[in-house]
Amino acid sequence: MTRPLVRRGFTVTAVDESAHMLERVHGARTVCGPIATLELDERFDVVLLASCLVHAADPGERRALLRTCRRYVARDGCVLIQREPEDAHQGLPREREIAGGLIRVVSSEPVGPGVRSVHVEYVFPDARWTQTFLSRPLTTRDFDSALAEEGLVVDTYLTGDRTWVRAVPAGPDGGRP
Repeated sequence: MTRPLVRRGFTVTAVDESAHMLERVHGARTVCGPIATLELDERFDVVLLASCLVHAADPGERRALLRTCRRYVARDGCVLIQREPEDAHQGLPREREIAGGLIRVVSSEPVGPGVRSVHVEYVFPDARWTQTFLSRPLTTRDFDSALAEEGLVVDTYLTGDRTWVRAVPAGPDGGRP
């Protein structure tokens, strides 16, 4: 995701716990460490929380991630959040094409109260891999509440499937300051 942003002229600070992943980042500042405990002395016009991290199985982890987003977004800035569509765990297996490849959600099985184990396959001409992760599905109401707990509010949904959201800092009345 960093490369297209840099190509478009944006100044990017990429944060990841994996030094190996950050080695692949070019043209952007990198910070190696957990997002939830990030310590920087600046604010950003845009904070991006991709990869459906907002669906962390542990509600405390989700709160920490959103708290970090709120901490680092400028007062008049926004947080772009990628979330699962509400039907993400239904009608499986399901697949979709992306940039010369295929993402196939193979299964989603309950493993605890409100938590599902999701198995995904990624198929590209030169590579194929699988990933299994835990996800806590959020209804729109749950998502809105999670944002509000950390001082954010939905400004708009950016995609028709409502997977990309523009959130902004909440004002004293819960809306935009």
